[in-house]
Amino acid sequence: MRTRLKWALEDEGKAYASASHRNDRQAIFDLLDGNALTVHFQPIFSAKDGSVYGYEALTRIIGENPFNNIEELFQKAILTNTISSFDVRCRENAIRLAATNGINQRDSYLFVNICPEAMMDPSHMAGITDEIAEECGISKDKIILEITEESAIYNYDIFTQAISCYKERGYRIAIDDFGAGHGGLKMLSIIEPDFVKIDRHFISNIDKAIIKSNLVDSISTACHRMGIKVIAEGIETEEELKVVLNMGIDLLQGYYLYRPSPLLNGDGVQIPVLRAKKANCCATANEEQCFIGDIAHEVGPIPPSSDIVFAFNRFINDPELRGLPVVEGERVLGMLHRNRFLENRILGKLGYGFALNTNKTISALMEQQFMMVEANTALEDVAQRILSRKADFLYDDICVTKNGKYFGTIPIYALLDAITEKSLLLAKGSNPLSGLPGNEFIQREIEKKLSQNMHFDVCYVDIDNFKPYNDHYGFGKGDIVIKSIARVLEDNVKSFGDDGFNFVGHIGGDDFIVITRPHLSAPGCAKIISDFEAYLPELHGMEDYKTGTYISKNRKGDKETFGLLSLSIGIVSTEIYKIESYAQLASIAMEVKKAAKAITGSSIVRDRRMMG
Repeated sequence: MRTRLKWALEDEGKAYASASHRNDRQAIFDLLDGNALTVHFQPIFSAKDGSVYGYEALTRIIGENPFNNIEELFQKAILTNTISSFDVRCRENAIRLAATNGINQRDSYLFVNICPEAMMDPSHMAGITDEIAEECGISKDKIILEITEESAIYNYDIFTQAISCYKERGYRIAIDDFGAGHGGLKMLSIIEPDFVKIDRHFISNIDKAIIKSNLVDSISTACHRMGIKVIAEGIETEEELKVVLNMGIDLLQGYYLYRPSPLLNGDGVQIPVLRAKKANCCATANEEQCFIGDIAHEVGPIPPSSDIVFAFNRFINDPELRGLPVVEGERVLGMLHRNRFLENRILGKLGYGFALNTNKTISALMEQQFMMVEANTALEDVAQRILSRKADFLYDDICVTKNGKYFGTIPIYALLDAITEKSLLLAKGSNPLSGLPGNEFIQREIEKKLSQNMHFDVCYVDIDNFKPYNDHYGFGKGDIVIKSIARVLEDNVKSFGDDGFNFVGHIGGDDFIVITRPHLSAPGCAKIISDFEAYLPELHGMEDYKTGTYISKNRKGDKETFGLLSLSIGIVSTEIYKIESYAQLASIAMEVKKAAKAITGSSIVRDRRMMG
């Protein structure tokens, strides 16, 4: 094998016009010839129980060299057309040193990096990984090949063939640095990997950046639905660890947990936050149910390898069971719906259904078209999706997942009951004067969006000098002002779009709140002020409107000249702040509104300070 590697080095010769390229090429040959490369192993932990799931082999350079870091060395190897030999040497070192350190005696896997550029190099030696593994006595099903997504792949046909060959020979595949490279979802669909390792860029400060949190959560959920395990790499703080644990990510890696070392270490490490519990996705002041996950029932699933008799007995023994999820591991593959299963699979058109299907497994009998939603989906959103179903499937149970993994099911009648109850509560909680939802429902709406990691802006609307207006014009006119601003807010929120995202509420007195998407808040508030000012002649009378002032008592009881009614609006954005709770958001909104009220006349203040 050493001879083969030497031949490959000699056959890679190519003329380079640049002296620096020639120098880099020679420096790489010197590293290879001088055995100046070694390997450190970083443990990858299971999020389920904290055990060591595997070790990633990381190439390290021994002694002085002209390269600043290992990443630069790999890039130079690609540029100087030495990547195939360099990559093979790194692979060989990883497998040999892992074997020397006793990987065969451990219930853990070896993650070995492979460069796509090396796989597509014509000089790449097919089957050399097999040779190394066999020589070291390591089973191929113990080796997981990490293919970096950061590289640009110019020939997907050759690349796909290479991946298929590795899979056929028993290796499992992981996409490394997912999200950082050129391939993205295309690479995911081509490789169909066993693992996806999310790039450390998205994990770094994920507790402070809601955009990263949303992206990682979406990637994780999508991968779990496809049966792909997700690895979070680059975890460096306890806060980052908490976030990824709450997302249901399977495997964990990073300096915070354990640093790379020459040995296969990490056993017995206590992961500090294992296992963080995700907050109730519908937690509100009165713990009212808001999300589909809160009313889901954990129906014991059936494995796809079961037979028709097993499924039949489940339905017969439980007359209330309407839907039976088919789950492999934690991945939902399909559903059995009581009526259609009994009619089509057991009875059949001529009464021979059971006989025809008796030798089939459930994987062949299950329905693959069914409704599946995430646990933190709002009840109203689920109801909207149900309306788009065909009549024959309208009353089928809904399958619920959490972070892409099976969570439970929910019958339609339970969903309708929950929506009805919520509607009645909403009617009771409306402000009697404005008809808008009050504090309880404002809090529920904000906490719902926070739990779903949505981006939204909260606009705190306050009527300036409302008390002296009431004292001067009377409480009857004051009620008209409240109704007028409520109408303006409702009309404008409707104009933002009818997707169920926007919300308007009445905090109490002359304070209101609008929740909308970040890009709509500033222009929306400007329109609110403009529309409200159109009411001023009616609210003040033409004489006071023309002079622009009126005289009333101030808070001390002294007479004072006041300007016409105006609005102060403070905007707080969850794009800017990492908001943890309703109380935190309310506190920030009060500060921003106070800043707006310090400005004479109608004003809008959008706080852009970053939280630490």
